Amino acid sequence: MGELRNATFDVLTKGRELAQKNNARLTAIIIGHNIGPLGEELAYYADEVLVYDDYKVKEFHSEYYRQVLLQIILDRKPEVILIPHTSYGLELAPSLAVELNAPIVTDVLEISFENGIFTAIREYFGGKLKAKIVLRESPHYIVTIRTGVSKSEKNESKGQITKIQNLYLVDMSYKRVIKLIKPPPETVNITSADIIVAVGRGIGDVKNLPLIEELSSVIGGVIACSRPVVDMKWLPKERLVGLSGKIVKPKLYLAIGISGQFYHVYGMMNSELIVAMNKDPNAPIFNVADYGIVGDLFEILPQLINKIKEFKGRLK
Repeated sequence: MGELRNATFDVLTKGRELAQKNNARLTAIIIGHNIGPLGEELAYYADEVLVYDDYKVKEFHSEYYRQVLLQIILDRKPEVILIPHTSYGLELAPSLAVELNAPIVTDVLEISFENGIFTAIREYFGGKLKAKIVLRESPHYIVTIRTGVSKSEKNESKGQITKIQNLYLVDMSYKRVIKLIKPPPETVNITSADIIVAVGRGIGDVKNLPLIEELSSVIGGVIACSRPVVDMKWLPKERLVGLSGKIVKPKLYLAIGISGQFYHVYGMMNSELIVAMNKDPNAPIFNVADYGIVGDLFEILPQLINKIKEFKGRLK
């Protein structure tokens, strides 16, 4: 048995918002093997959880998943089908849309019904343009939801759990899962951090990272970075935040020496509190920051670290 990913809760939160606005029920579907406890966990995020447990779907297989979902959709007739915008979701959603002859829109930020017409908001050109997509009328709409755009909200009451049985799955000899190769474990998972100290090329040199590490240690954070830092091999790619890296939403995002190009902002704009430090008062990062500090980082950071240590010392 695996674990539920953050993307699952992101989708359920968007589903809950849409359901409440349209006086509808939210149903979650979980597919896998020996997944009873995961279904119990999901029940606090939906009105009903449909659990399909079968050894054939122990590992993700887009063809089997498509067959399972198709049979459930034809039986339950949901109007909107939400799928996480992940590699799995992008493999599954288009084939499901073809089977249902349903309109599909991917990488969506917001969804709504406006006078009975289903609309979605998504970005283009790396976040420089937002567009409203109006979908043709259909019994079903399929949407992949971008991860990291909403905060998970657990219900006080537990939803109903329904076990789905007796589905017919056609064997797919032309497509098989031969072996699951997992990537090497990451030393730090920045997506689950409450406090992130992110650095850009503005720190000047890799030799200045110890100062950043000291600040991160003092405030209980983890270190992340922008693309130039990875390109210069100062930090590994697992620390990258942005369009080609991770999407994060910590309680505090401290951006140090980061200019704030759109491909970085894309990955951190939903942080609860953003504090930016940069010597350039016109740096784009200040457009998304809640608080900004303009000045020399190497004058500001030692003072900040000392003040935090003094404050923590008084609390002991």
